[in-house]
Amino acid sequence: MQQDGLQRTPLASLMEELGGKMVPFAGYAMPVQFPDGILKEHKWTRANCGLFDVSHMGQAFVVGPDHETTARALEALMPGDFVNLKPGQQRYTLLLTDEGGIMDDLMVTRSIHPHFEGWLMIVVNAAFKKEDFAQIESQLPDGVRLETAADRALIAVQGPKTAEVLQPLCDDSCDMVFMQSKATRIGGIECHISRSGYTGEDGFEISVKAGVAEDLARLLLKNKLVKPIGLGARDSLRLEAGLCLSGHDFDEHRSPVEASLNWAIPKARRQSGGFPGAKRILGELTEGTAQKRVGIKPLGRAPAREGTHIHLDGAHVGTITSGGFGPTFGGPVAMGYVRTDLAQPGTKLDLMVRGKAHPAEVYKLPFVPQNYYRG
Repeated sequence: MQQDGLQRTPLASLMEELGGKMVPFAGYAMPVQFPDGILKEHKWTRANCGLFDVSHMGQAFVVGPDHETTARALEALMPGDFVNLKPGQQRYTLLLTDEGGIMDDLMVTRSIHPHFEGWLMIVVNAAFKKEDFAQIESQLPDGVRLETAADRALIAVQGPKTAEVLQPLCDDSCDMVFMQSKATRIGGIECHISRSGYTGEDGFEISVKAGVAEDLARLLLKNKLVKPIGLGARDSLRLEAGLCLSGHDFDEHRSPVEASLNWAIPKARRQSGGFPGAKRILGELTEGTAQKRVGIKPLGRAPAREGTHIHLDGAHVGTITSGGFGPTFGGPVAMGYVRTDLAQPGTKLDLMVRGKAHPAEVYKLPFVPQNYYRG
């Protein structure tokens, strides 16, 4: 459904009912905050369980005759090791341009259910899903196809109390560890869940048919540990956790090495290559890059916003790509690119705000510990 040119997720009406302040985001009407406000929502998620409507993101399936065929089709587009992806396992990866720049980051999951052998589920960012799907579809070989899943909603539940919330509704949810997935039922509602998320906390992402998404959200919200959380707190949570925002902290001009996402290229792919931009990226892994994404801690109380220039001794040495206040960290936090020789934690820099230099330093990411459940 659309309203004022904006699309509405299956949970939009519920988000409005709960007091969500709806704003345009990636072509959708999305809640930026609820009556408690961004600060309280952020702190609630760090201490309890926050529920996020992320149904605007792009869900799809890449389908082939068998797992190896499907996996190799995706490996031709991304630097992930999907051939060795086990059933019920999920991977973070990157969709690359021919020049080695990052079109988007995404999750790839192999179903544990034998009926879906040869299927890989992908979830891409809302702002780029049309471009991502077009790119993937255009590059798939004969016998492998892309099936978009516009009939599905996506709910994220995040925070240290999330497993406690899900346990009575889905007793096998807590069997999983970080980056595992399964098909299951939550309160009798069929869904696909993965133990992952975008906050740095333990949590789950739940893919469910659009028609029952509101029933599931209401069921989860019955628990007093659960509150709805908007895009504002989602952004501050991921920034504290040192997680990238696609199109901001990287783009088609930045390589995975520049973006400090080397870890997303496993050893097997570093040896085999065969992905877009491999020559550039593998060369950078050996020889380094001129710039690198780092954490930046402003030393005053004023936050550093995206686009702020970074100086050293009066010379421009980098740019802030994400910045704001970190409620858990207790002060302003930011990420950006600096000259690689300045990327060591503790390096003193200046942030230029309205022509005035404000002191800052490079800070080792993440700003707050990541609390993923690894068993």
